Parts: sequence; structure tokens; C-alpha cells
Amino acid sequence: MSVLEAAGLAVEAGGTTILEGLSFSLRAGDKVGVVGRNGAGKTSLLKVLAGEAQPVRGTVVRRGALGYLRQDPRQHRAEQDHTALVHVLEARGLQEMAERLEKLRLTMEGRPTENAVARFTRLEERYRAAGGYSGEAEARRIVMGLGLSQDRLELPVRALSGGERRRLELARILFAGSDVLLLDEPTNHLDSDAKVWLMSFLAGYRGAVMVVSHDIKLLDAAIGRVLHLDRDGVVVYRGTYSDYREARRLDELRLTALAERQQTEIKRLKTLADSMRGQTEKRARKAKTLDTRVQHLAAKAVAAPAKERRVRYRFPEPPHSGRLVLEASGVTKGYGGPPVFEDATFDVSRGERLLVMGLNGAGKTSLLRIVAGVSEPDAGSVRLGTGVSLGYYAQEHEGIRDGVDVLAHVRSESTDASDQDLRGLLGMFGLTGEIAFRDAGTLSGGEKTKLALAQLVAGRRNLILLDEPTNNLDPPSRGAIGRALAAWRGAMVLVSHDVEFVETLAPQRVLMMPEATLDYWSDDLLELVALA
Repeated sequence: MSVLEAAGLAVEAGGTTILEGLSFSLRAGDKVGVVGRNGAGKTSLLKVLAGEAQPVRGTVVRRGALGYLRQDPRQHRAEQDHTALVHVLEARGLQEMAERLEKLRLTMEGRPTENAVARFTRLEERYRAAGGYSGEAEARRIVMGLGLSQDRLELPVRALSGGERRRLELARILFAGSDVLLLDEPTNHLDSDAKVWLMSFLAGYRGAVMVVSHDIKLLDAAIGRVLHLDRDGVVVYRGTYSDYREARRLDELRLTALAERQQTEIKRLKTLADSMRGQTEKRARKAKTLDTRVQHLAAKAVAAPAKERRVRYRFPEPPHSGRLVLEASGVTKGYGGPPVFEDATFDVSRGERLLVMGLNGAGKTSLLRIVAGVSEPDAGSVRLGTGVSLGYYAQEHEGIRDGVDVLAHVRSESTDASDQDLRGLLGMFGLTGEIAFRDAGTLSGGEKTKLALAQLVAGRRNLILLDEPTNNLDPPSRGAIGRALAAWRGAMVLVSHDVEFVETLAPQRVLMMPEATLDYWSDDLLELVALA
């Protein structure tokens, strides 16, 4: 029996229908990858399948428990004051059951009535069936596999970094043991070891899995079917992601050859018909017959697949600044307990690229937020140099505001540019047409990334802080952003797990967190990038 079914599904984003006529079913053990360009509707589709948005048309039938990992960790509804461990255990209600069991045990010891014993026995059986006695060990095993250290489990959820909350939410969903998993970019914020663990977990998962990802290794290791969302609709491919890429390549070659043959034949018949017009009555009738054949052929003609457009971005020449653009002295930050990091002291010169490295929870995002002026340090200071214009790309898209249209976001960064110029800038980042007037909160994760980067360009910065800027981007966009930033002559402070992206940018120095050790960059450190 299917655990998830879609029939005649039409999905919209920002008031525009982006998917039509999608039908499929998932059974236990099915593993499906959803792929497509940024903005193709992948995230919108998962929202509809999860019941968080309504389809324009069609139906969705869900059977059994469903686990949904949203792309944006801010959208997960975690009890911020609970410890991280309790948050995971509550996926099965184990913490609440344990507390009720303890109350019933105390009641039974004080007054062991038949009713109290029966209530305790029933609840204890439920607790055991839910894996209560081994639950904490299982939760810790999953959390460890996803790379979240055991000491972080004792902290309240609010004290965790964005990357740690993302891992925690994924751990909670995997621990719940749902019949269907809908996972939107599950490898964001995961290091290489955690990715390997997740691939192994999903490959052996008995339930159905649908995953949106640009992670080729994950898609190759854990899926057996691909849904490709494109401008021409939805195409289903059997096999791994690499199988899909090869099948799609062959399909495109076949369709291109067929389209060329059809157009050649249409042109030949048109030329022949035109040569017969104005001659004998018999030839005129023949020309009319040929016109009819041309009409039939044109109606059935296939369109050649659109060639993948080479994406190009360009960052403008940065305004001039003094030689020293940033100086941090003795910066320390904690969240109620021991400091996450302390005495971070470093500087950044004009045009320099500094990479900040460290495990999740080492304080990389906290440091960037302090430098950006979003949060305050517990001790120490940050000073910008003469003529410095700072821009901040936040990994959780904190600068993208719900209820404000896309064009207004870039207009707020550049008051002297015309709307035509700003729309041209958005177009460079692939945010074309009516997207400029859409509520930015309805954009996909990849589109929000492009909008945030467009804001940096509109603001004409000479120092930018980048916190995991390639998360959610499709491969062509990821490479194009890397090339554009590599050619840019401004200064930047970068946090990234993306090895190719870091290699393209070629930083001059590295700041290792939480020790705040400053050193010169070496290509030998590339193998540590994915781990940090």
C-alpha cells in the first residue's frame, strides 16, 4: 500500500503556478530524489506534500506518520527552553511519558490500588513499545552520527547555532521513525562524516523517503528514482542521480535530433508547396495538400530541449577604503555557560580574504554576527577601517523579510539606482519577470540566497561577511558565484563547508575557531574544510 500519493497536483509559489499535473505514489522503501533548478518548485512541492500549503489543484493522500525537514531551520517549531536531548526524545513523546511514569510510580508506592497499578502497567507497555528504555541511547547515536557533540545535547535549543539546530531537527525527525520522510536539503550544515552517516541511514531506512538536494553523493547513495522538475513539466527517471544525468543527456540528444528532423521536413514541404503556387490548378491543389501536412507536422513537433544557460554574475568594483578594513580585539562570546570562544583577535586588510574554520558550535556564525553588528560581544571590540562599507550574508537569510517584495529588498540597499537598473541586477541573478514583485518570503532557499547576494551587489560594499553562501544553490549557480567573488577585489570574511568554493576563492589567511588561532592559508587545509 502507498504511504504517500499525489494525483493531478498543481503547485504555486507567490501566486504563480509552477507545477502542473504531477501524479506519483510512494511505498515503504521507496527512495526518491527531487531535482531541478533554483525556483523550479522543489520546496513548494514538499510543503504541499507535508500539508503545510494547499495545492492549486489535485489531491495528496498521506498514510502513517510523516517527518518533514524544512529548508529553513527558523521555521521548525522547537521549544527553545528545552534541552536539545529532550527536543529529540519528544519526537516520540518519550520525555512526557517518562515523567508520567514517574508520577504514577510514586502514586502507586504511596497507594498501590488496583487502578493505579493498571494505569502504570498500561503506560509502561506504551513506553516500552515506543523504545523508551533504549530511546536515549538511540537518540544519542543518531545525534552523534550527524556530528552534534554529546555535550551540546545538555544545552537549551536556543543556545545552539543555526547549523546545530539544523542537525538537531534532522536527528529528531530520524528518531521519530516516520513512515514517510520529506527532507529539504538535509546535508546543509553537515560535514563529510555526517553526510556519509546520513547516506547510510537513508539507504537502510524502511520507510519512504523523498529528498530535495543538490548533493550528488547523497542522491547517488540513497535514492532509486528521480523526479526532475523543469519548465517543461515533471519527468520521472529510474535509478540514481548519475543514472538520471546520463538518461537525461541521452533524452536531450534524442529530442534534439528529432526536433531537427521535424523542422527540416517542415521546411522542405513548405518550400515545395511554395514552388507549386501560382502554377497549374493541379499543382495548386497539391500545394494546399502540402500545407495541411505542414500544419499537422507543426502541431505534433517536439521542441528541442533548452540548452543549460551558462550563469554569469558580476560584482562591481568595490569603493576605495583605507588599508585596514577590519580589526577585532579580544572578542569573547558565550550563551550563559562557558564562553563559546574567547579573546578572538585578528585584522583584515583591503582586498584580503579570511576563512573562518571550526566545527559546528565553535562560534563561527556568532563571530560573524558580532562583526556585522547584529549581536554584541561579552568582551572585546570590533572596529571598521576608514571608508569601509560592510555587507553581511547570513546563512539563515535573516535579512530577507516576509511580506516585503523582492524589488524592495534591493531598493533598500541602493537608493540612487532606478527600478529598471535594479530589475536588471535581479535578472543577472536569475530573479526575472514577476519574481521582482513577489513576496520575498515565498522564494525558494536558492532564490533567497540569490536575493541576499543581489543585495550585497546593490549596496556597493568593500567588505562582505559570507556565512555558508552556497547552501541551497544549484551547481551552475554555485560555480558562477564562486567565479564572480574570486574576481572581486574587495575584502571578505568567509565561513563555508564547500571545498570547491573555498578553493576557488583562495583565501590568504585562516582563523581557527574556537581557539581563535590566526594563520596563513595552505592548500593542505582544503581537506579540513568539509570537516569544519
